[in-house]
Amino acid sequence: MNALRSGLAAALTMAALGTAHAQSADMTFFVSSVNSGKGADLGGLAGADKLCQTLAGAVGAGGKTWRAYLSASAAGGAPAVNAKDRIGDGPWQNAKGVVIAKNNAELHGSNNLTKQTALTEKGTVVNGRGDTPNQHDILTGSQPDGTAFGGSDDKTCGNWTKSGADGSAIVGHADRTGLDTTPPALSWNSSHPSKGCSPEGLVSTGGNGYIYCFATK
Repeated sequence: MNALRSGLAAALTMAALGTAHAQSADMTFFVSSVNSGKGADLGGLAGADKLCQTLAGAVGAGGKTWRAYLSASAAGGAPAVNAKDRIGDGPWQNAKGVVIAKNNAELHGSNNLTKQTALTEKGTVVNGRGDTPNQHDILTGSQPDGTAFGGSDDKTCGNWTKSGADGSAIVGHADRTGLDTTPPALSWNSSHPSKGCSPEGLVSTGGNGYIYCFATK
């Protein structure tokens, strides 16, 4: 009887793992479960995209083209890059098959991003306000509409190449929760600037250098 129960438990576990893997294969959105190891220095947009692609591949979703939801400022004669223009037009669903937005307009409007839906590629919840440690700050460098900031102020940690005290990056709150109920505090993509670009600076304001990843197709 014990052997039968053990066999049944193992079969159920394998079935659950198979279902989870199948869901991950259909995933088109996630919050990265790891950071670059260098604060906001992601190796530029290309390095951030590579991180998204690698993490997706590790859970069986590497057959899609993945892009990091990051804006970049105009620099060196190159124009600014808008995060919203890098990610296609959806629809996007998380590792558990829940649709977070049907298209780009909905993503930047009334989307379905919450603490329970803004999952990592592994299908896990990101620590939010009230958890220890709080890690809800997600790097974006973006305005609420998904566009890059103008002006000379650093909003992208040197276009994602800085890892020290110099510079800053705009972050969003993955759990849509902040110190109050103002729009910035509840924003998934444009809440406040980070305290520098170092790992320690990102942690100090409630982050861990995580990014949003979207499949473009």
